[in-house]
Amino acid sequence: MYKIKVNNQIIVKEEKILLKDLAKELGIIGYAAKVNNRLRELNFYVNFDAEVEFLDLSNFDAVRIYETSLRYLIIMALEKLYPKIKIKFNQCVSRSISCDVTGIDDKVDNKFLKKLELTMRDIIASDYPIIRKTITKEEAIKIYTEKNYLDKVDVLRYREEENVHIYECNGYVNYLFGYMVPSTGCLNKFKLSLYNPGFVVQFPRAECNGEIPEFESSISFGKMLKDARTWSEMIGCNKIPLLNQYATDITINDLVNVCETKHNNMLAELGDIIKSDINNIRLICIAGPSSSGKTTFSHRLRLELMSRGINPVKISMDDYYLDRDLAPLDEFGELDLEHVKALDLDLFNEQLLSLIQGKEVQLPIFDFKSGKRLWGEKLSIDSKTPIIIEGIHALNEEVTKLIPKYQKFKIYISPLSQINIDDHNPINATEIRLLRRVVRDSKYRKTNPSDTFAMWPSVRRGEFKWIYPYQDDADYIFNSELTYELGVMKKYALEALSAIKSSDEYYVEANRLVKFLKYIRDIDERYVPCNSLLREFIGNSCFYDV
Repeated sequence: MYKIKVNNQIIVKEEKILLKDLAKELGIIGYAAKVNNRLRELNFYVNFDAEVEFLDLSNFDAVRIYETSLRYLIIMALEKLYPKIKIKFNQCVSRSISCDVTGIDDKVDNKFLKKLELTMRDIIASDYPIIRKTITKEEAIKIYTEKNYLDKVDVLRYREEENVHIYECNGYVNYLFGYMVPSTGCLNKFKLSLYNPGFVVQFPRAECNGEIPEFESSISFGKMLKDARTWSEMIGCNKIPLLNQYATDITINDLVNVCETKHNNMLAELGDIIKSDINNIRLICIAGPSSSGKTTFSHRLRLELMSRGINPVKISMDDYYLDRDLAPLDEFGELDLEHVKALDLDLFNEQLLSLIQGKEVQLPIFDFKSGKRLWGEKLSIDSKTPIIIEGIHALNEEVTKLIPKYQKFKIYISPLSQINIDDHNPINATEIRLLRRVVRDSKYRKTNPSDTFAMWPSVRRGEFKWIYPYQDDADYIFNSELTYELGVMKKYALEALSAIKSSDEYYVEANRLVKFLKYIRDIDERYVPCNSLLREFIGNSCFYDV
């Protein structure tokens, strides 16, 4: 006999019970669960004292599991319709994924999408179980070879372990590097839309409380993703096995330098654009989500402008925090330091305007230990000196409302990679940023990786609230991805992630990253220049003392 606690209710059981059956018994809708704070699939059974929390689609972990399972369903349906089809998923705009197909005679049009959706709905209505199995690597290679998933075969050649996982559903077999829902009947929320040359898949989002957001096309962001894809294909490095080929070849130095040259070229382009309008531009605003490389980028942009005879000054938005006792609270009653109202907007605007008007101001310094404002040096600038500001709110007009729009140049920065593990498994840019943050927090902030994972959902909610709504206001989008970076970060990330014990509530999340990192070959960091954005996370940057 054992006890299960769910939502303050105690259930006594004698026989083991699957989580999906427990959820059904209690009338709870869930897509995954935490058992004693450990993430579990709903096909996991309990036969011990446990506290269970079922996760709906307002939870980021549940949404990731849902999205993984939805890709599995799409592949299953398409292969049922077109046995010889080739399918590739990529990142796309508006919080969706894109799918490109080849090897079929049909056009990807509304008729094609209707046929696909009807097949998916039929599979969903059948509610086929999705079963996790363990097989040998040799068996997996045989299965993938027969299915013509040769890119998956290439990935498996870098796997050290002899056993692998697969998921089987009504005779269909595949593995998409993540947990899955227990059956196809769970996957009834999705939307398919044409998006040339293929189609996009929208799905429920945690930041939208489990609803599917409206599709919002973005000219600049969409173009940047397309350029990233073209870039990865041009250099022959759009999948992990191709990156590994570089890593085991003498050409790795070429790959690193080509990627760094791409950043140099973008910086040069930015320098030209800003100089062409320097008589108007007084404020350069830089914003982007966590671990995009904003700080190093702002240093490099400053030097780029100095090489053109422009000498900007940098002002830290972090120094304009209100005293802690004046900061706003979030819905949980905790300090919300990501809220725009956590900044002293009046002082910030007044000082920016005064500087632009040629007046002298005394800059604040925020003491993070005491949570209080101190006062620092005095500053004045001439009419030819632009001001660089960098922070999560830098693109928000409210933050710089006293400065006319024509005097501002806004830059959005984020790593927008288009590298996949294989055709069915894109590596989300969010994963790149999370790995960067895990490495940086562990190396330089002495933060346990488990604490980084714990903070990440809050960071993500802040990004959706305070950064992404303003990205289309940017005059320039800087793609801070470095195609080679996973090979360099691997050793630091594995070292940090290995500190998370199997009993930790974030072990599954950490282990998911560990398993995919193990497929990547190490790249020696000696090839990385000292001014690289990557140095902000791995160390030995020429811009910092660490």
